Amino acid sequence: MTLRERLNDDLKTAMRAKDSVRLSVIRAVKAGILAQETRSERITLDDDGILQVIVKEIKERKEANEEFQRAGRSDLVEKNEKDIAILSEYLPTPLTETALTELIVAAIQETGAQGPKDMGKVMNLINPKIRGRADGRHVAELVKAQLQV
Repeated sequence: MTLRERLNDDLKTAMRAKDSVRLSVIRAVKAGILAQETRSERITLDDDGILQVIVKEIKERKEANEEFQRAGRSDLVEKNEKDIAILSEYLPTPLTETALTELIVAAIQETGAQGPKDMGKVMNLINPKIRGRADGRHVAELVKAQLQV
C-alpha cells in the first residue's frame, strides 16, 4: 500500500469515526501534497515526495510549538503535540544513534570530506537516506562533530 493510499484510507476511517483531530491533520497533509503537486508542474508525488510533505508539516508544528510555549499557550502546544503524534505514524522507523553515526561516517568516507567546509557534500549524500527517519538539525550537528574530529 502506498503512502497516498494509506492517507486516503485513514481519511475515510477518521470520517466514519468522527475523529476531528485526525481528520484535520490528514486533510492538512493532503492539501500540502496537492499544493506541492500543482507547484511542481502538475506532477504526481511518489512516497518520497509525500514523506517530504509530512516531514515539513511536522517541522512547522514543532517550530510553532516553540512560539506557543514562549507565549504561554499550552492549549495550542498540546494540540500540536497530538498532530505531531498522528503525523509521526506515517514516518518510517527512526534511525538509532548508532545507525545514524554509521551512515555519517560512511558518507564522510565516500565524499572524502576533510573538514567543516565539506559539510554540504556530506549532508547532500545523507539527506535522501535519512528523510523522515532523523531530525535534520540533529544530523547536521553530528556531521559537524565528526568533521571537526
